[in-house]
Amino acid sequence: MFKKIIIAAALSQLLVVGAFAQATRAEVKAEAAAAEKAGTLPKGDVSTAPAAKSTKARADVKAEAAAAEKAGTTVKGDASTAPAAKSTKARADVKKEAAAANKAGDIPKGEGTK
Repeated sequence: MFKKIIIAAALSQLLVVGAFAQATRAEVKAEAAAAEKAGTLPKGDVSTAPAAKSTKARADVKAEAAAAEKAGTTVKGDASTAPAAKSTKARADVKKEAAAANKAGDIPKGEGTK
């Protein structure tokens, strides 16, 4: 009786493994060809996310952009919105300070830190 249970368990495992067997190379190629023919395969780098829809009309967006451009509130290129720092020292004074700091050893050399 015990042998019959073991044999039945072994056979059931074989049947389960057979049900989850992978498709052969030929079957996969046939499925891919059918999908290609049906046009259901995406081409290139395709995102699965839906495209964003705007709630504004194109004319409204263009009018807002023109108004911002006229007001000077748009940033062009890689420009930062922060104002550029202005130095109050003359270039010659800065160069003298840098030379003095270098001579005193206050400026580290290389990538290491002191």
